[in-house]
Amino acid sequence: MRIDVLTLFPEMFEGVFGASIIGKAREKGIVELNTVNFRDYANNKHNTVDDYPYGGGSGMVLKPEPIFAAVEDLIRSDEPRPRIILMCPQGETFTQRKAEELAAERRLVFICGHYEGYDERIREHLVTDELSIGDYVLTGGELPAMVVIDAIVRLLPGVLGNESSAATDSFQAGLLEYPQYTRPASFRGWDVPEVLLSGHHGRIEEWRRRQSLLRTLRRRPDLLEQADLTPEEQQFIEEERRRMASESLSGRETERDRGQ
Repeated sequence: MRIDVLTLFPEMFEGVFGASIIGKAREKGIVELNTVNFRDYANNKHNTVDDYPYGGGSGMVLKPEPIFAAVEDLIRSDEPRPRIILMCPQGETFTQRKAEELAAERRLVFICGHYEGYDERIREHLVTDELSIGDYVLTGGELPAMVVIDAIVRLLPGVLGNESSAATDSFQAGLLEYPQYTRPASFRGWDVPEVLLSGHHGRIEEWRRRQSLLRTLRRRPDLLEQADLTPEEQQFIEEERRRMASESLSGRETERDRGQ
């Protein structure tokens, strides 16, 4: 895969692209990562990439010329058009499923903005995707782009040492990951669940699946609406919901009794 990032601050990516999993993926030749300062494509002597918004208002808006010119310089006319991704708060919320979709591409181009926003013609006539990493605003698109690229690169074949690692991640199957334990088996009186020490792979897988369901129910119940559950698992979830509701009601009654 090749990934190009258009940014006014290419130096921000040096540490991220050169270290840890992404750095190793680059060394192996699994992914090629390039940064392009689109200020180099400004068409005036001051290298201006932003201007005041038409109609008035606060802040500055990124001009279309430098960004169009930078993208067009990266993409030759005889090549298949890559996905061109605009990082912005108004974009589609990034998810693990989106990461999987983008990991299947051969080439991606990210555009990281600054200032008040982008000239709308960039959205309408250049990009193929708009992505956001959450409902908040940052000073620029660099950090969000790093997050998205990290999530994509770790899914590429050969990047992770254990190919099954990505398959068991949280959100990969629409659920949160089950609890993990390692040695020692007992620490300060807190013991690893006995089933994990049993060596019985069937029981272990069943325990992990149920723990994954429970954790998702307690922390992200919204994910269960999209999860692919068996009838038995759906029944298990409903029983847990009733039990949790009963415990909550009992707790409220105990607090009320204490207050009397």
